[in-house]
Amino acid sequence: MPRQQSLIFITNRSSTGALAEQIARADAFSLEIAATISKGLELLVERHFDVIVLDVQPSAKSLLDCLRTIVHDDPEAKVIVAVPADDVPSAVQALHHGAADVLVHPLSSQSLRRAIRSALGTAVKQSARLGSRNNQTLLEDNVTIVGQTQVMREVEHLIAKAAPTDATVLICGESGTGKELVARAIHLQSNRRKAAFVVVDCSSLVENLFESELFGHVKGSFTGATVTKHGRFELADGGTIFLDEIGQISPNLQGKLLRVLQEREITKVGSNQVVRVDVRVIAATNTQLQVAAAQGKFRRELFYRLHVVPILLPPLRERRADIPLLASHFLEKYRLVRRKKVQEISAKAMDRLMNYDWPGNVRELEHVIERAVVLAEAPIISPRNLTYFSLEEPASEELPADGRLRTMEKMHIQRALERFGGHRAKTAEYLGIDRKTLRAKMVKYGLSD
Repeated sequence: MPRQQSLIFITNRSSTGALAEQIARADAFSLEIAATISKGLELLVERHFDVIVLDVQPSAKSLLDCLRTIVHDDPEAKVIVAVPADDVPSAVQALHHGAADVLVHPLSSQSLRRAIRSALGTAVKQSARLGSRNNQTLLEDNVTIVGQTQVMREVEHLIAKAAPTDATVLICGESGTGKELVARAIHLQSNRRKAAFVVVDCSSLVENLFESELFGHVKGSFTGATVTKHGRFELADGGTIFLDEIGQISPNLQGKLLRVLQEREITKVGSNQVVRVDVRVIAATNTQLQVAAAQGKFRRELFYRLHVVPILLPPLRERRADIPLLASHFLEKYRLVRRKKVQEISAKAMDRLMNYDWPGNVRELEHVIERAVVLAEAPIISPRNLTYFSLEEPASEELPADGRLRTMEKMHIQRALERFGGHRAKTAEYLGIDRKTLRAKMVKYGLSD
């Protein structure tokens, strides 16, 4: 049985402490929270922690002093530092002094979990280099892709075809559609599954630290570089690197990344030694890179390098038939995590979920179900538990200007088709007619699925 990963949060912010508890419950981490730096350092002397999150206000000097002490005592410590959004100097110094990652306030559960998972993946990689007998991978044994629609079956087919190869994959889709989940599924089905899976959030990279973060630096290469640091590509050697939001990097950084993809080698900042890396690259974007390349906003050569196996993830509003499956999946997950006796979602609540457009996609649906599980006082989730923006009781719709029965019937059938993602059997059942009658009416009104 794999060892439980351990976290320590050294923070005097109640909001960060709440996030820590939420993440620890969701991912089954062992957690310690130290409200002062001195208490945190005492705990670090007493035991080892896989990841250390350092978020101390208001003194940046205290935070950096604490970081220096931790790295001095344990150069391989995985420390994530959080700083105010307007304190760029502290962010730069933190990375120079050995921080594994830097986040800026306000912190989100998503960004914090991603940083922790990336740091854990780094620890696994370094453990393997040292010949640890207890080498553990960051990922679970499997990743569940939930969906029954044709488009999601095609996505699963592409994952299965691409995974065994080392081909570069570009995952496209709106925010919240599950791009990182697909990347993890590809890694787990590949020959690299026992090696590290390293996540890089390109949108959060500081441009003047790009090379240091991705390629590493040697001790003394610049002011504050007190230790030699491995870059993300080196840590992913033998495994997979996931470059999320690749469309956010500047043209200058695009050129540097292109060379690495072409030559499969890196050079640490402050060193002349070339280091070969064996890394499988998966990138993701929520922008249309092909359009950006045509407009000169993204390098064509880099786009061609990334666009070997494209996978397009549809927004949730275009696969509504998957909403009941996803909702049930998240219900099962969070009733266990939150220790609630909620068993099902009522028909009226499900109807509300089906009629919402989900601008935040699957991620938004997951948050809605988690909140509903927490709020539910009965074994069944009801509409009143869905207290979430547009999920409130919808206002009655206006009648069409043309009040003829034919027009209203056409509109009703069209909305039912949209509601069930074009699934004719479910649409017919909802309308109380058979599939043959539905097909005849669709032909009559010129409707498609």
